[in-house]
Amino acid sequence: MRALFLAINTIILLFLLVPVGIVILFALNPEPYIAFPPSGVSLRWFEKFLTSRDFMGAFWLSLKLGVLTVILAGSIGTAAALAIARGNLPGKATLTAIFLSPLVLPGLLTGFAMFQLVMVLGIGRSTEVLLIGHTVVAIPYVMRTVLAVLAHFDRSLEEAARNLGATPAVVFREITLPLIRPGVIAGGMFAFITSFDQFPVSLFLVAPGAETLPIAMFNYLRFDFDGTIAAASTASILMAVILVLAIEKTVGLQDNAKL
Repeated sequence: MRALFLAINTIILLFLLVPVGIVILFALNPEPYIAFPPSGVSLRWFEKFLTSRDFMGAFWLSLKLGVLTVILAGSIGTAAALAIARGNLPGKATLTAIFLSPLVLPGLLTGFAMFQLVMVLGIGRSTEVLLIGHTVVAIPYVMRTVLAVLAHFDRSLEEAARNLGATPAVVFREITLPLIRPGVIAGGMFAFITSFDQFPVSLFLVAPGAETLPIAMFNYLRFDFDGTIAAASTASILMAVILVLAIEKTVGLQDNAKL
């Protein structure tokens, strides 16, 4: 049984990691096509990616949207989780379903619905509208992780602080927020990755001349196919890896995983 379990897990890991390895090999291959084994090692595609005005503009826009999405989705998702977990609100189940609906609905359907909404309202597509779209699809990740932490939260600590004369603001800043920090940080990490790699919503809401990195890669593939796409994909992968390592270094994922 143990051998079968290890074999299944190995197959799953290979299924997940082999495509990533192929992308990285393609990015390092000097030839403008996928070849195995590679004919050599070259950084020409990374150079082309880093010197491309379109790709770099899209990269920095995706990075900016990711950071702003973390701030907005983190604030709204945390507040919503606290209200649902502690507030005596009618229809909690309905509210929870509404907030989590972007996780259930297909991304293309969500993006198309948002596109129709902004067209009906006469707002049009813009970077601000795109940020709202990214925030909407990222809120559920923050909300779920914070709710998971609140499920095991010891409220007696807050009651003790209030009994000692602490104001609600002080209780939240000194007691509540530090204890739910693992859920907020984990949710923020998911929110950033969701925003940075978001394609369906961006496809409908991106403004002309202000493309995110996934949209820029999609448009590039319509007319050309070489290692530049692999280099851009590798940059996205490295962004996610660096983010996880940074969080592990600062707060410790393993120490907070039990929460």
